[in-house]
Amino acid sequence: MLMPWPYPDEGAFRSEPPRPAPEDEDARLAALVAQRVSSDWSTRGQQIVVTVQNRVVILAGVVAGPDARQVAAEIAWDVRGVVDVCNALRLAGPRRPRR
Repeated sequence: MLMPWPYPDEGAFRSEPPRPAPEDEDARLAALVAQRVSSDWSTRGQQIVVTVQNRVVILAGVVAGPDARQVAAEIAWDVRGVVDVCNALRLAGPRRPRR
């Protein structure tokens, strides 16, 4: 009787789980960072756009003050899998009166 021997990368014989595609990982990281930024009291309601490219988080938009800008970056750094953070958040300037 012959018993087929499975290749090492088949199902139950794999020692580690398969790695997600880079696009899937970037989307997962973007969703995690955006969820955490929107739930933090100091960044909630700010105009922050989160994008991720090759596990690098890019924060863009306008925030009310330097504290919110710093907290958003710290939140992004705290997400597991993030390798770098590009903080392109701008501070909101004083509003000019409408004419």
